[in-house]
Amino acid sequence: AVVSTQSTGRFNQIHQLLQNNTNLSSLDMLSAEAPAPSDADKPKPKPIVILTLGMAGSGKTCFMQRINAWLHAKKKCPYVINLDPAVFEIPYPANIDIRDSVKYKEVMKQYQLGPNGGIITSLNLFATKFDQVLDILEQKDDVDFVLVDTPGQIEVFTWSASGTIISDAIARSYPTVIAYVMDTVRCTNPVTFMSNMMYACSIMYKTRLPLIAVMNKTDIVDNKFAVDWMNDFETFQEALDAHPSYSSNLSRSMSLVLDEFYKDLRTCGISAVTGQGCANFFKEVAKAAVEYQEDYVPYLEELREILQKRKEEEMESQLKKLKVDRGEEVALQDEMLSEEQTTNLPPSFSNLQDSDDNSDDGEVLYEESGMAEHSFDRFLKEHR
Repeated sequence: AVVSTQSTGRFNQIHQLLQNNTNLSSLDMLSAEAPAPSDADKPKPKPIVILTLGMAGSGKTCFMQRINAWLHAKKKCPYVINLDPAVFEIPYPANIDIRDSVKYKEVMKQYQLGPNGGIITSLNLFATKFDQVLDILEQKDDVDFVLVDTPGQIEVFTWSASGTIISDAIARSYPTVIAYVMDTVRCTNPVTFMSNMMYACSIMYKTRLPLIAVMNKTDIVDNKFAVDWMNDFETFQEALDAHPSYSSNLSRSMSLVLDEFYKDLRTCGISAVTGQGCANFFKEVAKAAVEYQEDYVPYLEELREILQKRKEEEMESQLKKLKVDRGEEVALQDEMLSEEQTTNLPPSFSNLQDSDDNSDDGEVLYEESGMAEHSFDRFLKEHR
């Protein structure tokens, strides 16, 4: 009743202005007075998923602990998922932990597997129920970021079927950013640096997701040298000349290939111990989320159209096969009908056909009997 009274009163005001030939600025003032939609009515944006990958010993788990603490300090609500079944202890509270669902050592004993085989099998078992994880995330309305920690052996998650299933399922549901953690201390060797860059390039082109090269442990070694190597080809060549070897020659050739890759690569130096660089990291995450909406979402729509078209083509081919099968059945039915018609012929016609058949049989029998008599006579003459 209150709403209807207010709307009636506003209509009366507009009608009164029109009758008094009031200028349009008054109407604009009335429209400006209309209440704007509240923020509660707007749909809340989906949380950004940060998928952490990196070589063993690069500091992924410490990085996870640091960004989790930083988000809590900024009054942001992260949702943490641990996908490493072999880790003994994690320094952060996990909302979903794979170790609660799959027992890594029991999997190794039951299937007689080694360490990497046990991790892959545990991930495979967990991936079969990952739809339940997505259902839980959909029910969380107060989550701003989803932090996902992966196994220490990067190849176990990146190149396995379960890792692909999990990463694709997350990326199709939420804005996803890959944080590729690098050990800055080890990357002082240009060959090791090139190995990390090659792995980052392969991950980005495999997943097609925005990637941030997180250069960890900057409290020990500053990452400025790595940024210079990426921006200046000559500087990297000089570093390779200081380490002459066969691998350095290969790295020199690969650096020419990765020159275009460096232009679109986001980098960030961070220290998981001191927390230095966390603010810059989340600025890069915000930019990567925009890139996800601009690049990955159209690619996903195109992929869906291709799959839908392929599905329609398969349905059409199946319908054609069904029509062909039905056509053969009709042909068989026609043959059966023709046989029934011949059996249902008039007696005179059927007797005539039978007589023709019998005459032919008689001629054949006569010829056979004549041949038999001739051979018998010849046998008698020879044995007389």
